[in-house]
Amino acid sequence: MSVLFVTGTGTEIGKTVTTAAIAAAALARGRSVAVLKPAQTGVTADETGDAAEVERLAGPVTAVELARYPDPLAPATAAQRAGLPPVGPREIAEAAAKLAASHDLVLVEGAGGLLVRLDAEGHTLADAARLADAPVLVVVQAGLGTLNSTALTALALRHYGLDSPGVVVGSWPADPDLACRCNLTDLPEAAGAPLLGVIPEGSGALPPSAFRTAAPKWLTPALGGTKAPQRTATVSVCA
Repeated sequence: MSVLFVTGTGTEIGKTVTTAAIAAAALARGRSVAVLKPAQTGVTADETGDAAEVERLAGPVTAVELARYPDPLAPATAAQRAGLPPVGPREIAEAAAKLAASHDLVLVEGAGGLLVRLDAEGHTLADAARLADAPVLVVVQAGLGTLNSTALTALALRHYGLDSPGVVVGSWPADPDLACRCNLTDLPEAAGAPLLGVIPEGSGALPPSAFRTAAPKWLTPALGGTKAPQRTATVSVCA
């Protein structure tokens, strides 16, 4: 895949760190990487956005923002409040295609979840991914409630006719409880797609050199990593 959209089942669940891990794994294999953030919300002009954070953690990627809005809201609402034009799906798809012409991998990180509104017409990241004819990776939570939100996102992907290579747990706790351990087994069924990675919590606070060394170990080969894929459920995971 030359273009991969990265969404989540909600906000603040590790999309940016997951995007950085995929970028770091690709760079380690000698691939050129671009990171596209269509709508950056919740930061001022002087603050670091998600694309720049991916670059800090992963290394020399081409980091691109299409729009930035200061309020920490859905892109459509944030754009309206700022009196700025929204970013539509066609603009996103065209920017991704332009970057794909000069990079081996383009990672498009959405804001919030898959169906968050981009503009007043109700367009979403799903519309942009469909125009770009690109698969959508879903970053999910580890704990209680994640199976429902994962299944709903998978249902939305199917409604839009979108493919998904799988899911990644965006923040795996150092001391996982019973729900987390069981979810690790149950997530592929909820998603209808494989579990492709598990990112330890706090990974974004690692020094960049340590992050880049560790990142491939968190991801399976489907995302350019070295982690062994989970092939069968085991009782011990949920014990």
